[in-house]
Amino acid sequence: MPTPSGQIVHLEFTSAFEMLDFVQVVTEHMGRSVGLDDDARHWVSVAIRESVINAIKHGNRNDSSKHVFVDLETPQDQSALTIRVRDEGEGFDPADVPDPTAVENLERPCGRGLMLMNHYMTEIKYNERGNSVLMSKSFRINGQK
Repeated sequence: MPTPSGQIVHLEFTSAFEMLDFVQVVTEHMGRSVGLDDDARHWVSVAIRESVINAIKHGNRNDSSKHVFVDLETPQDQSALTIRVRDEGEGFDPADVPDPTAVENLERPCGRGLMLMNHYMTEIKYNERGNSVLMSKSFRINGQK
């Protein structure tokens, strides 16, 4: 949907991993529309995919009666892509997630998705409850895309 501020896409779906491919297609489209190159689109997709997996698996605990909400937005100058992923779960404190790079956690699967999200996105913020993450990817440097 075009807006005076740019483009906004709102997705709402049940907690089903089958929806990941749909989110991927929409993410690809938004990334292309703002001029992200292939590498940037790939890594933004990885971050979004990880956040949606976390929302389904950890937030909504695979409860298909609960929904996941994904909002993708670009400003009018198309200098960034902002994504909000929210679930209907109880939330969490990101500070409580073990560091996956610590020696004692190298073989544990938890925390890797958050690490990837933090690495590939320009900025990440969680709401106070911990059931919503706002990620942004800025890609205009010195006036250049």
